[in-house]
Amino acid sequence: MNLLKTMAFLCAALVLPASLAIAEEKGLDNAVKRTPYYDNLKGKKVVFVPLAMGFDLTEGWAAIMQKQAKDLGYSFEIRDPNWSTDAGTRAITAIIAEKPDVAIIHNPDLQSYARLQQRMVAAGIKVLQVNLETTSPTDYYIGADWVKVGLIQAEVLVKQCGAGSNTSGKVAILEGQPTAASNLYELYAYYKIFAEHPEIKIVSDQAATYDPAKARAITETVLQQHPDLCGIVGNWDNQDVGAGAAVQAAGKSDQVYIVTSGGGSKTGCDNIEKGLLDLIVSYDVPLQGDALNQAIVDLLLSPAKAGETQTTYFTPLTLQTKDTITPRNCWTLDQLK
Repeated sequence: MNLLKTMAFLCAALVLPASLAIAEEKGLDNAVKRTPYYDNLKGKKVVFVPLAMGFDLTEGWAAIMQKQAKDLGYSFEIRDPNWSTDAGTRAITAIIAEKPDVAIIHNPDLQSYARLQQRMVAAGIKVLQVNLETTSPTDYYIGADWVKVGLIQAEVLVKQCGAGSNTSGKVAILEGQPTAASNLYELYAYYKIFAEHPEIKIVSDQAATYDPAKARAITETVLQQHPDLCGIVGNWDNQDVGAGAAVQAAGKSDQVYIVTSGGGSKTGCDNIEKGLLDLIVSYDVPLQGDALNQAIVDLLLSPAKAGETQTTYFTPLTLQTKDTITPRNCWTLDQLK
């Protein structure tokens, strides 16, 4: 019996390489993996509700997601509320009735869309929250760890304005949208770090609500009240460039160190080169776009029901300064399309 088994094994060993050799001459089709992958993506529907289109973050994400959708054969639609939470609420309500496979939501704050997203999940729609989240977890969150962003920013200012810096120690906080996740989580980090360094004095904490003109006006007033200001920590580079303009106009660019965060676009890098900003904690929009695409495919192919699993992916952070910016980490929209 053992002899028969040995002979059968040897025969198979002789035949197998020959059959493989024939197959390799004509190539091998990976149909076992490719066919279900592409077939199960075709015809699916993905909808994106940003804060608004027309700025670097949302345009960058959308370009990357649109490119993959076209390549893989599923539809990708944008419902632009143009900074209006009411319009966003109406858009999401309509999406619930349409029942797409995946909805990608860029939340204006922690609460406004939370219940609507749970209604989406209950309707069988998988929900991916991007960069700004709500208090209600869904299938996926992909974006910055805003507490970590704030910790990095605050620690940078401590180095610039803290013990041994021979400065006033005075810093100003420029909030973004007060109820947004990024703002609240960053604030927690700022106050945590600054409390550990009593030499740091917070002389202003005001919200510019993403408006560079407002950031400039706030900074002008703070500089008048505190001409020895040492540093500014802000929520978003597109907003905080206004603070940089005020500092530059006051002739205090060498005195006031401006730390902010952003998506790593060339515009932000240019503002560093111009001396309007000193450091951007970048959450890297191209990398986030790739992570979004991976999550979309996972959600479309997964047999799990909406809301059955909850995944968080905090995208890596990089520090952009005059010494570290390069063409590689300063992207343009044309490069992403």
